[in-house]
Amino acid sequence: MYRLIESIKLQNRQLQHVEWHNKRLNEARYLLFAAKNPIDLQQIVEIPSSLSDGVYKCRILYGENIESIEFQPYTPREVWTLKLLEADEIEYTYKYEDRQALNRLFAMKGEADDILIVKNGHITDTSYSNIVFFDGDKWITPDTYLLNGTQRQRMLSEGLIFETPVAVGDLKSFKLAKPINAMLDFEATATVKIDSCV
Repeated sequence: MYRLIESIKLQNRQLQHVEWHNKRLNEARYLLFAAKNPIDLQQIVEIPSSLSDGVYKCRILYGENIESIEFQPYTPREVWTLKLLEADEIEYTYKYEDRQALNRLFAMKGEADDILIVKNGHITDTSYSNIVFFDGDKWITPDTYLLNGTQRQRMLSEGLIFETPVAVGDLKSFKLAKPINAMLDFEATATVKIDSCV
């Protein structure tokens, strides 16, 4: 049976935005495994006393139940260039442990830092994050995402970003792009110039 992953940012020994991770984990457990007993990650994740006040990824492996919890020191990867890759057949609705399809695409990035996946002519995600684009006024995220990330959901709910269709041809109307996921601090994450999306 397929297994899933939840990645939560641990900063200064505090789990960040855990309510959004609870929501996604429990929705996936219900839809994929018919699990009706909600799990509260805040109650079951025990933070080792050996961890410092830095930034860690809390990696939770689960199916119907939690299988493992581990902590890894985290340093964001720097992304300055994105290569557009078409992948009309790709599906990644849930955050599966099996990332073979995404890894195969990532291996085709060439000199770029990451990929920007195009499905049926529309922008979806990078290999490891959702994406937002700046139009000079506001930040836009495609409604054709592969994975509805927790950071994406939270920022939409707070009115920090806005969802709209983004076709490949629309890219020229934007000025900047930025990857977003639960591990990245939005303000501190570097922006990608649109002419670096090739």
